[in-house]
Amino acid sequence: MCGIIGYVGEEQARPRLVAGLQRLEYRGYDSAGIALADDELSVFKQSGLISDLDLPAETPQTCGIGHTRWSTHGKPTDANAHPHTDCSGRVAVVHNGIIANYDDLRSELPDHEFRSETDTEVVAHLVEEALEHTDDLRAAVEAVVERIEGSYALGVVAAGYDGIVAARRNSPLVVGHGTDGNFIASDVTPLLEHTRSVSYLEDGDVAHLTRSGVTVRHDGELVDREVTTIEWDADAAEKAGYDHYMLKEIHEQPTALRQAIAGRIDPIEGDVDLGDLSLSEAFLSDIDEVQFVACGTSYHACMYGKQLVEHLADVRATVEFASEYSVGSGRDPERTLVVGVSQSGETADTLRALRVAKRSGIRTLGVTNTVGSTMARECDDVVYIRAGPEIGVAATKTFASQVVILALFAVTVADERGELDPTAGRELLEHLQNLPGAVQGALDRDDAVEEVADAFADGDAFFFIGRRFGNPVALEGALKLKEISYDHAEGFPAGELKHGPLALVTEDTPVLALLTAGTRPDETRNNIKEVQSRGAPVVAFTAPDDDGDYEVGFDVPDLGLIEPLVANVYLQLFAYHVADDKGRSIDRPRNLAKSVTVE
Repeated sequence: MCGIIGYVGEEQARPRLVAGLQRLEYRGYDSAGIALADDELSVFKQSGLISDLDLPAETPQTCGIGHTRWSTHGKPTDANAHPHTDCSGRVAVVHNGIIANYDDLRSELPDHEFRSETDTEVVAHLVEEALEHTDDLRAAVEAVVERIEGSYALGVVAAGYDGIVAARRNSPLVVGHGTDGNFIASDVTPLLEHTRSVSYLEDGDVAHLTRSGVTVRHDGELVDREVTTIEWDADAAEKAGYDHYMLKEIHEQPTALRQAIAGRIDPIEGDVDLGDLSLSEAFLSDIDEVQFVACGTSYHACMYGKQLVEHLADVRATVEFASEYSVGSGRDPERTLVVGVSQSGETADTLRALRVAKRSGIRTLGVTNTVGSTMARECDDVVYIRAGPEIGVAATKTFASQVVILALFAVTVADERGELDPTAGRELLEHLQNLPGAVQGALDRDDAVEEVADAFADGDAFFFIGRRFGNPVALEGALKLKEISYDHAEGFPAGELKHGPLALVTEDTPVLALLTAGTRPDETRNNIKEVQSRGAPVVAFTAPDDDGDYEVGFDVPDLGLIEPLVANVYLQLFAYHVADDKGRSIDRPRNLAKSVTVE
């Protein structure tokens, strides 16, 4: 991991590769490099930033590959940076994923000199050996990938060979079709300034990109992969005057939410239209369980969605970490629905969970932000959250959009099962329509949140508490703070304070508490008194008429079950300003990647 770019065409490759890598910086990385190929191979790589690369003034080559690495095998050193080369220095490889059997493969290459600690380097040496038996780079790569176990998105170039060969399995890879050449990339972001025409490679595909075109083979047979048009342009992935992508994306939430609900609800009739889902009335009426699988922020969205499904549809719902998912005994596959949620649609753990479910005969529904993603292609049904590009590693606008889609899903299930209370349904849909304006109201108080963040930034630890619908938002608030500020932060149900965490509470432990509708605020007030009696300051998010005694309070308008989503905006701003006070790398927090494509 983490970012791949490749170009072959009529123009110089180096500027396109460097600019592409810079576009991929948001994914997180600890080293970077490029390889330029013509009759000879030139490799430039090192640990650190892309801007640190020592590149010559003149690089006429028109073919090359580049990579930003997030360490999995070996520390972030110059030697471990990608691209990796063979013994002869004629083959270069970039790779996202994990070669699970690299130790075994390496032992089969006793005469080769390895220069790194990575799993990737073995691929370069295998290609070197394969080229001893063929003068076709594509055929050599095809022979190599048959021996590889694990996950990979590969880009391969070799001195004296035409173009780039790319291959994928369980790790995303996109082909860009430009007017002056063709590209590969780990996502579409670095391609947008050159082309919006892309195709998505599927597992087992091997593509050969040349100046004149692209051919794709699967199991040795030529195949066509649909060329689609990316609707959003490069400007959507720019900072637009904000200091950080994260702050921009926090402020984009009203627009993202309007896009999520546009054309999907009729609050007067209480109807929801999520598109051409194949989930029949008979199936939804008979299901025993909805299982949500996800990771990180998406997991918290699923916790919220679970409660909405159970509250509205009277059907059992569960949430499982995708990395821990198994079908388990006692479940009827024909009466179970698994819903996978992932911003990128490429999260390895979530894809694995969905595949486990499908192999068991369970129907799958994907909720994602990314058209053409692996999740979108593999699930039986898909709903897009339509939040637009999210560049900051710490997810913000996609969380609220995911919850909104899960709320619409809950209404759909409840309606099809005949369980939807018409008044409750219309009220929820009306609140969803009012949510963008309420979020904007919270954003308008950014200066006040910044003052609070400045006052408490030096806290020893931060606790986030809430009950019921407030609990997943408390967990998400803690995750945002720890991701970007590196401070210790915990989120948990408010009632759990007295079962251990209270021992850690001091006057230097700010407590952020959700007291909105749907969070059982009266009970949480008792927990607040417990921490205040131990000197802890409390920042509360409350209904406008709440007259509680808190050190700081922020009002949340009446939006019923989705009020905590407004409070979440305050928590995002709080995390941002604490991290900014500390001078953290907000868009690229240490050790984290935007799209986690390895298990």
